[in-house]
Amino acid sequence: MSSIGEVLRIGELSKRVGASPELLRAWERRYGLLRPARSAGGLRLYSPADVERVSLMQQHLAAGMAAAEAAALAVRDVADGEAARSALGPAAMREELAEALDAFDEPRAQAIVDRLLALATVETLLSEVIIPYLRELGERWERGEASIAQEHFASAVLRGRLLGLARGWGLGLGPVAVLACLPGEQHDLGLIAFGLALRSHGWRIVYLGPDSPIETVTDVSDRLEPTLVVLNAMSRERVRPALPKLRPLARRHRLALGGAAAEDDALKRSGILALLRSGHET
Repeated sequence: MSSIGEVLRIGELSKRVGASPELLRAWERRYGLLRPARSAGGLRLYSPADVERVSLMQQHLAAGMAAAEAAALAVRDVADGEAARSALGPAAMREELAEALDAFDEPRAQAIVDRLLALATVETLLSEVIIPYLRELGERWERGEASIAQEHFASAVLRGRLLGLARGWGLGLGPVAVLACLPGEQHDLGLIAFGLALRSHGWRIVYLGPDSPIETVTDVSDRLEPTLVVLNAMSRERVRPALPKLRPLARRHRLALGGAAAEDDALKRSGILALLRSGHET
């Protein structure tokens, strides 16, 4: 589930695997061990899969295999690994998770999350599976392709699991973030995910949860002096009535708004940062 890896020229590949360029070219020519791409200028560029095949061949040779047999086994092993990684890729796992949640199959959904956590970091789980899945679920609900019951069930299962991962997120010595939902806002899955992402970078999280009065957020922020205060709202209708109380909070603390309402132009005029879906601030 990692992103596309670096590409290497033949000299860099040689240093990486400890084999001469001449030997690597011979293995490429005789056994098809290496499968370089071509740059716009015609240079051969080698991938992490090429590095893996060479390393495996070297291991097989050290175990006493003939070169042709070692190469064939290395090519097969890497191909099998790539097929397995493809089956466990983000899109496939999102689809499998969606099938389980649509069927109200909580044990299967939990097992899928367990499998993902065994293969990837929490940040990768969030950014490549959970958040895109929630976005897709919302779009399906708007198109009438997912029922209210399915949306509620999926949210309940994932919320419980994410809060389990959040245990202890207030520990440590890193910067502090206060997270809360605006008054009346109950949807906090995205906010919890954002807190977990901050935690993976060493932040300490103080989570006030859904439907938090601005006065409460202000009191906690004045007491803790956090590096960042993040409020969440899915509807602009929740932002406008809160602006008179948010402006003084923004003058005293670094304040950001997340969720669909973050695109409200009134935020910039109030000194409030907007956390857009890409994760960038404006």
